[in-house]
Amino acid sequence: MTFTKPNGKRRVAVTGAGMLTELGRTWSEALASLKAGKNKIQYMKSWDSFPRMNTRLACPYTGELPKFPRKKVRGMGRVALLSLVATDDALRMANLIDSQGNASEELHSGRTGIAYGSCMGSMDALADLCGMVQNGDTSKVDSQTYIKCMPQTCAANLSIFYSVRGRMIVTDTACTSGSQAIGYACEAIEDGRADIMIAGGADELSAADSAIFDVMGAASILNSSPEKTPKAWDKNRDGLVIGEGSGTLILEDLEHAVKRNAHIYAEAAGFATNMDGMHITSPNPETQAAALELALSDAGITGEKIGYINAHGTATPHGDIAESHAVYSVFKRPVPVSTTKSYIGHTLGACGAVEAWLSICMMNEGYFHPNLNLHETDPECAPLDYIQGSGRIISTEYVMSNNFAFAGVNTSLIFKKWTGQ
Repeated sequence: MTFTKPNGKRRVAVTGAGMLTELGRTWSEALASLKAGKNKIQYMKSWDSFPRMNTRLACPYTGELPKFPRKKVRGMGRVALLSLVATDDALRMANLIDSQGNASEELHSGRTGIAYGSCMGSMDALADLCGMVQNGDTSKVDSQTYIKCMPQTCAANLSIFYSVRGRMIVTDTACTSGSQAIGYACEAIEDGRADIMIAGGADELSAADSAIFDVMGAASILNSSPEKTPKAWDKNRDGLVIGEGSGTLILEDLEHAVKRNAHIYAEAAGFATNMDGMHITSPNPETQAAALELALSDAGITGEKIGYINAHGTATPHGDIAESHAVYSVFKRPVPVSTTKSYIGHTLGACGAVEAWLSICMMNEGYFHPNLNLHETDPECAPLDYIQGSGRIISTEYVMSNNFAFAGVNTSLIFKKWTGQ
């Protein structure tokens, strides 16, 4: 077995993962939800208190969060707690935490690091700080307020919780936070700067996030029919829906993983990220395409090898059109495409990690979920193979997961099926 790429860099294995969304916490739960063919979007009655906001749709995580020792989580807002649940599941899957909850010494060696991101910290804590400035009320501000709302709250709290002493990489790049974290973590391992990286993203649900897209006219307002939206690629789509969740991958130097007899779920084969450098919110298909090309080059493969793409697929008019043409310009064929956001909405900083893990699971399962609510493909979208119906059985060695964010940040991840070689 060769443990390095042709360019001499170390290969990276995925040895564990965890996710927390309304689809479920495990792949078996998520698979059942995906095959049910119904989304998880709901009407948010509590948002009726914002009469000037048009959308009332979202996808919160409605399950109970596991209990952790209060002393260890008192500095965590909801977003950090979401990241903790996904990370704990991932570390257990990777056998870096045993059934009694004991952490492996690997986590404390200095050769394990964390790359994690979100759009921002917890909104409640941020609101408390803003309330102090606006109203002069300091009663809600305490020693933990900043810890809960700081941009690095997920990564910092995870490092303290597990006594991780390697490098920290914080990726607060909106919708590419999770995918950039995974990519940068891979690069740290490839370059020999870490043996294991905990990588992912999280975001809690806030009406403020939906309001941002609402004032831009980019949020869905099909309030009376939550089951019919979002509808990516569809001619009659009317915008995105915000979701909530977290996702964590355990990435590991392949040789290191083999030596400790870790189960390998996939190989992280390629990554690329770039910037449009043009507009803060309007996507650029040319630079998006360049990111995809760079990821293929990093993986050392051509586009023919990719059997499926998990698209960013936000169901916004400009976003869908730009992304579809970027993909087609690279692949020049109707490559199979679907978007997980049609089930759980846009989980913002979490989406890159959640969608990456689901792409790996679907590749291993051989089943790829369809695009929900796609009835009439927008003729302005490029002619891709938009998966419909009950899904698709595909046997493929490689899958790609793409994400794009405000500020023109583009990411592409490529995963390879693990065959023991």
